Amino acid sequence: MNTRFDPDLTPFHDIAMEMAARFGYSAALSLDPRLAELLRLRVAQLDPCSYCLILHSRAADELGIPAEVVAHLSGWRESAMFSPIEKVALAYCEGLTTFDIARFPELHDALRAHFDEKEVAEIAAVIINMNVWTRLKLAQGATPAADEALRPASPSD
Repeated sequence: MNTRFDPDLTPFHDIAMEMAARFGYSAALSLDPRLAELLRLRVAQLDPCSYCLILHSRAADELGIPAEVVAHLSGWRESAMFSPIEKVALAYCEGLTTFDIARFPELHDALRAHFDEKEVAEIAAVIINMNVWTRLKLAQGATPAADEALRPASPSD
C-alpha cells in the first residue's frame, strides 16, 4: 500500500521497473543467483525497507537459500554460513550502500581479486538497483500488510 504518493505519476517509476527487469530478482545475470539475492537482502537491511525485506526474503526462499542464512545475514562478518567470496561482495555492498568513500577503493580491489570486470559491473548494478528501490519505496510510503499466514496469533487464538 502506498501511503505518500503514487509512483506512476512520473516516468521515473517506469525507469526503475526497467532497472528491476535487468538487475532485480527475476533478471538473468551471469552472477551466482544466491550471491545476487544476498546482496539485495543486505541493501534492504541497511536502508531499511520493510517491503523489500519481505519481497527478497521470499525470493531467497524460492532460490533455496536457507531461512537460517537469511536470518543471519546481518551478522555475516562473524558467520561461517557465508563463503569468503560472498563476504568480499557483502563488504563491497555495504561500502557502496553507505558511501564508505575512504574504504571504497580497497573494497573494489578486494572484489576484483575474485570477480572479473563484468561480474563487478553486475554486482554494482544489483546493489545500485536495490538502493533505488529501497529509496523509492520509502518515498512512496510503501507499507507492507502481513498476509493472514504471516500475522502473529492474537491473544484470543
